[in-house]
Amino acid sequence: MTKTLINLTISIVVQELESILDTYPHHPYQEAFANPDIRQTLVAYILSRIPNQYITVDAAEKPEFNCSESMCRSLERSLHLESVIRQGIEKVLGEAEEDIHRYIPEAVDPNLAASHWFG
Repeated sequence: MTKTLINLTISIVVQELESILDTYPHHPYQEAFANPDIRQTLVAYILSRIPNQYITVDAAEKPEFNCSESMCRSLERSLHLESVIRQGIEKVLGEAEEDIHRYIPEAVDPNLAASHWFG
C-alpha cells in the first residue's frame, strides 16, 4: 500500500494563529493577514522556526485528527509557538508595510467624517 505523509503541525499553527490574531486590532493586523499571500508568508515564517510533527497513513485513508493541546504540545512548546507567532506577525507586517498600504486604507477617525460636521 502507498503511504501518505501528513504534517500535523500546520493545522495546529493555523488554529493558534487564528486565536492570536483575534486578540490584535482589526486595523491593520486582521485586515493585513486576511490577504492570503501575506498569511501564507506568516505561516511559512512560523513553520520554519518550530519543530514539525508528521505521521504516515495509508493513502486510501482520510484520517481526521482532533489534536487537543495536552495531547500534542507541552506548555513549553505552546508558549514557544505563541512567541514565534507574535514575532512573525510583527516581522511579516513590517516587511509587507508598502503592500499593505496599497490595499488597506488608513483607519479614519469617525469624528472627522463630514456627516458629523453638519450635525
